[in-house]
Amino acid sequence: MTTRILFVCLGNICRSPAAEGVARALLPDCEIDSAGTSGWHVGEPPYGPMRAAARARGIDLAALRARQFEPADFSRFDLILAMDGQNLRDIEAQRPVGRDTPVRLFTDYIADSGTDHVPDPYYTRDFDGALDLIEAAAAGLRRALRAEG
Repeated sequence: MTTRILFVCLGNICRSPAAEGVARALLPDCEIDSAGTSGWHVGEPPYGPMRAAARARGIDLAALRARQFEPADFSRFDLILAMDGQNLRDIEAQRPVGRDTPVRLFTDYIADSGTDHVPDPYYTRDFDGALDLIEAAAAGLRRALRAEG
């Protein structure tokens, strides 16, 4: 059975599309998507500097377009991964009654990372630092999925 994973950040133009791109490369047997808790950028491609930083690592985000997270995503996905605590709370606030889809912080998959979130490079301007965390978390996610069998 294919695992369906959704990555969620605020605007779906930096962190979550980067996580989508990285995860598609590392987890080819999974269905991967991304979304934002806000609707500010719906239909837009990932932010130019994030696309450039990802492209420098061999990850092409150009075809992706932002979309807003919606309650139906709890039915569409087996695992929802938030980039920070506020995203996680915003996702949980939309949880339909009776839906038990796990929602976790993406950084939970980085052993001893010392961080509980992927800082938003739209504000920090540290696109490479965000990608470093995303790649580490995606590698941890791959290990966890393999361990599950």
